[in-house]
Amino acid sequence: MTDFRVPKLNNNDTTYVLVEWLAEDGQAVRDGDPIVLLETSKATEEVEAPRPGVLRRLLAEGAECEPGQVIARLLGPGDEATDEATDEAAGEAAGEAAGETAGEAAGKAPDEDPRRPDAPAPLAGGSDVVVTAPARELIEAHGIAMERVYALGRKVIRRTDVEELLAGGSTGADGNDRTAPDDAPAPAGADGDGDTEWITLSRAQQRTAEVVERSRREIPAAYTAMNVDVTEVLSLARDLTRRLRTLVGLPEMVVKAVGGLLDRFPMFFAEPAPGMRGSGMRARRAATADVGVTVDVGRGLFIPVVRDAGNRPLSEVAGDLVGFRKTALTGSFRERDLQGGAITLTLHTHDGIVFAVPIVFPGQTCALSLTAPRSEVVQDGSGFAVRKTATIGLAYDHRFINGRDAAEFLGELRAALESPARFLTENG
Repeated sequence: MTDFRVPKLNNNDTTYVLVEWLAEDGQAVRDGDPIVLLETSKATEEVEAPRPGVLRRLLAEGAECEPGQVIARLLGPGDEATDEATDEAAGEAAGEAAGETAGEAAGKAPDEDPRRPDAPAPLAGGSDVVVTAPARELIEAHGIAMERVYALGRKVIRRTDVEELLAGGSTGADGNDRTAPDDAPAPAGADGDGDTEWITLSRAQQRTAEVVERSRREIPAAYTAMNVDVTEVLSLARDLTRRLRTLVGLPEMVVKAVGGLLDRFPMFFAEPAPGMRGSGMRARRAATADVGVTVDVGRGLFIPVVRDAGNRPLSEVAGDLVGFRKTALTGSFRERDLQGGAITLTLHTHDGIVFAVPIVFPGQTCALSLTAPRSEVVQDGSGFAVRKTATIGLAYDHRFINGRDAAEFLGELRAALESPARFLTENG
């Protein structure tokens, strides 16, 4: 018998939601079969069976779970004799996870549900609706009344269900039309004041808020910025876009250049050891330059990671970033796409932005920011010329990195970007 434990999916979350079991209780599953759907603040992830066996589920759908928690067991051929005892334990565990019986659930108010403090109100009969994070964001973006969502009669509401609802052709589980009229009144504010309009943060934005608060609270950050002449690198990027047949822009060039600095500046890619102070402070060296890059197409902020940016060719780095932008449009990132960044590049490429200070994410020692290129008139010999300039900023944990180190790091990055042909020849 093997305990099936919740894997660590997202460093920013301490709990996840068990959205749906993908295999029935008592079903024989194979190694690698998807058996459960878990929701974090950033994605909904299918988790696979680590070995073959007969599934015995220990946690109810809709319940919260923590990394490392046993939520199921996989029985082998010699474990059949314990099936009855396991079933009894499963029932008890599921009841404890739910925190109440069905009869009790019917009598509780929504804010008393211990499984999910932010869960929607229970349906008639005490059955809870589970709304995935992408679906909830779409609901909030369009101001859809939750009564319309409940009326779908579905146990799990996904983004596709909300899109169907917006299209006006939604039906409930019984096949009847469940679409509420467009002039249906919106629910009153949380305090009962119908005249007050409240903007509720999405679950993803709440997690972002927690990370920002933690960064400001725990990391004594400093900041240094440097202007870079990007005229030549932008010209080369346009040429490479045609030759490689994939989009190459300034962000792709910066990611590649940052990846080439790992050997000379290992502390900038290191992971601080937790809880260390004074003489006991240390940081774990990164084996590869895994660069997280912010992606925001209007559906929430994601930071997918370009793996080993220093040793992979620019075409692969560019391909990764193109793929990340496409995935962000559907909100279908996998947790593995978002894990393991050693350094973060935050993009502030809207026209007119000349200065941006990123936060240092917990678990990293620094973060870079990149602004949009802007035209500047510079002296050129006895005359003047118009050049393209961008600002690259570095926020850094001052406990691990000093100002001189930051200036040298930015100087090396600027040198690579201002001589891109030579840099790419040496680094692929």
